[in-house]
Amino acid sequence: MVETTAGTTTAEVTTDAGRRRLASPGVAPAGERARSHPRLLPRAVLFSTVVGTIALREVLLARAGERVDDALVQETEEFARLASLGRDPRTGDPFGGDLRAIFDVFLSRNVPGEREALLTYVGGELYKTRNAPELRRVRIPAIDALADAGSTESGEVELEDGRRVRYLVVPVEAGGRTRGAFAVAIDLSGELDEVNEALRIAAGVSIGVLLLASALAWVVAGRVLAPLRGLRDTARSIGESDLTRRIAVRGEDELADLARTFNEMLDRLEEAFASQKAFISDAGHELRTPITIIRGHLDLMGDDPRERQETLQLVGDELDRMSRLVNDLLLLAKASRPDFLQPQTIDLDDLTRELFSKASALDERDWRLAAVGDGRIVADRQRLTQALMNLSQNAVAHTHENDAVELGSEVIGGLVRLWVRDTGPGVPEAEQARIFERLVRLDPAGEGSGLGLAITRAVAEAHGGRVELDSHPGAGARFTVIIPTEPPQEVGAR
Repeated sequence: MVETTAGTTTAEVTTDAGRRRLASPGVAPAGERARSHPRLLPRAVLFSTVVGTIALREVLLARAGERVDDALVQETEEFARLASLGRDPRTGDPFGGDLRAIFDVFLSRNVPGEREALLTYVGGELYKTRNAPELRRVRIPAIDALADAGSTESGEVELEDGRRVRYLVVPVEAGGRTRGAFAVAIDLSGELDEVNEALRIAAGVSIGVLLLASALAWVVAGRVLAPLRGLRDTARSIGESDLTRRIAVRGEDELADLARTFNEMLDRLEEAFASQKAFISDAGHELRTPITIIRGHLDLMGDDPRERQETLQLVGDELDRMSRLVNDLLLLAKASRPDFLQPQTIDLDDLTRELFSKASALDERDWRLAAVGDGRIVADRQRLTQALMNLSQNAVAHTHENDAVELGSEVIGGLVRLWVRDTGPGVPEAEQARIFERLVRLDPAGEGSGLGLAITRAVAEAHGGRVELDSHPGAGARFTVIIPTEPPQEVGAR
């Protein structure tokens, strides 16, 4: 409260309430906001743009309200200073309780701001006004009604022409009672126009940026998703008869890793299908003969007990051969499975001597233990025994009694070599490339299913190794299983 004293008369202008920040009343509804078509922009981006625009509008309106409030308070504070400290220019004395003199001097010295009106009231009646051109000859009934309220009032009203006006009314007291009022009103149209213009610019820029970003995203996404489309097309083109297609892998990013993983999956599927087809083909091919033999002898079997006994013995032999063949085929089919090997730490010296002992019991040959490796290895003992017994059985099948057959082992450069060498006729060079394939027999009339060497190769490869053949016609053959002392991690995890 600011007081001015002249003799016994006191003029008071209440501005405490005017100094507080005026509450922002409701604003006019915004115009229709521009929305991009959902087919062109992602809904999430469009939603964030709309929310951002609404938030920006509220911020701009709040800032505009603060500027208007500052202007209203500033005018009332200037009036309070004049009323309490000013002097009447006609007499040079303080104004005292002469409200008209205070109003006259203030209105003459203060020029209203843009869209601003200064109103003065004496005895509840409008005394003088000084308005900006935008509010000239405009009466505001809501302010007139507050002229003798006796307290500071603020608010916002809508004029007949649709404009909104914010006002602040402060009472002027003299002699202990309210004698008049001073009011400031500001048309909000200018502020709202600036806010709307800023919103239009911001919305235009946002839409332009979004459209540009969407176009760029469309192009970039097309390139980024190309591997996925390739994966989709490859997956669609895969059929039971064709598993050979693969995705071209470029780069080292996540999509490249996905493509590589997909290709690895196709490799496993192709291997599994190939194994299945090979099993079906081999089984059908090899089982057909014993089944035909069994059926033929059973059809021709007579009532003679001796003939029946011979037939039953032949059928039993053929069934045993079928059982061994099926077991070997199943073993080959399991060679690519994770549980094919059961690795353990093995003493190579003990393993070699055990293999020699078992091999020398196969048949009468000049068995020789050529070398015994020293050290410990990690491998599947049963699978290695099976592989070396197949090689030993193969050597027995191609040699005669008292022919030399040599078995040995050694460790060189982190690799274990287990070999069987015979002095038989050897393997023709033309057959060496296919001798490890399934059901390949160099002597069609010989015994065996032609799966022993294929099983040996499968065991070696499961250990991360290989089988080598060194043979010359007439000079015998040496088969060597070569595996690492410790299998690769993925093999060891089987």
